Amino acid sequence: MSTKKKVFDYIKKRQRVTVGELVDNFNISRWAIYKHLNSLMKEGKITKTGKPPRVFYLVKKDEKERDFLIDEKDKKIIEGNYLIITPSGERKEGVEGFAYWCNKNNLDVGKVANEYVKTFEKYNNYKKSGVINGNDKFQNTFRDIFLDDIYYLDFYSVERFGKTKLGQLLLYGKQSGNKKIIKEIIEIIKPKIERIIKTHKIDAVGFIPWTVKREVQIMRELEKGMKIATGKIKIEKIKTEITVPQKTLNKLGDRVENAEKTIILTENVRYKNVLLVDDAVGSGATMNETARQIKDKKIAKKVVGIAITGSFKGFDVISEV
Repeated sequence: MSTKKKVFDYIKKRQRVTVGELVDNFNISRWAIYKHLNSLMKEGKITKTGKPPRVFYLVKKDEKERDFLIDEKDKKIIEGNYLIITPSGERKEGVEGFAYWCNKNNLDVGKVANEYVKTFEKYNNYKKSGVINGNDKFQNTFRDIFLDDIYYLDFYSVERFGKTKLGQLLLYGKQSGNKKIIKEIIEIIKPKIERIIKTHKIDAVGFIPWTVKREVQIMRELEKGMKIATGKIKIEKIKTEITVPQKTLNKLGDRVENAEKTIILTENVRYKNVLLVDDAVGSGATMNETARQIKDKKIAKKVVGIAITGSFKGFDVISEV
């Protein structure tokens, strides 16, 4: 029996092992162990989990045959747009991720793939030049609207299939503070935001501040990473005795009150057109209130908003982010 086969059988028996454990058991070099592990991963027999220095190798669970079940056109769309983060923190994309989700929910991969593509195309039809116009949503939500235009780069989630690819990246980039994911988000959104800036002749940009304290603040990382060459609008979030994040409020009136009493602008400069950037818009109360203050203080005449993700309906609660 080859050493590689012995390594595989050992992993299968022990279920989860480290390189150090394999080195001790087989009494061969780490280089040789890595060689066998890399070969087994290329063959799709094992996978790994964890981050250095605690990385574990385990046998990859058999998945149902899937590629030949999915129409080539559907497969192309799924490969480019589907992403799921498993409960154990493993990233699965494209057909592999979609098959994982189907198998977990006991669904027929081929049949559901076609349903996913129809749903994807339904929501994708709302995009024009890569962005979604959210003006109708705001008109159905607020009596007084202070934004001249509002856009989303994608919906946060869609019916039945849950979070979009950008929604997944935003959720886990924000919650985990994973700078690699945040950098990936920047690469996706920067060209689209730059296009909005050019189209609307934006001369200043403001980033909506955060409420929940985190070691890595995604809005700060976005502002630094995008390096937008315009003026900057400073928007502050007032610290109160008890912090109440917008995502914890289920009533629109409460969200409006929260925004009115915690958002403040102290700018004295004047601009023509301002762009407000937010990570996710559920109700839109914070962005609308910020736009109101910009106009009341005569900082700018025109205010455009853009969010990485937004909800499809009118008032909605995106409580995760």
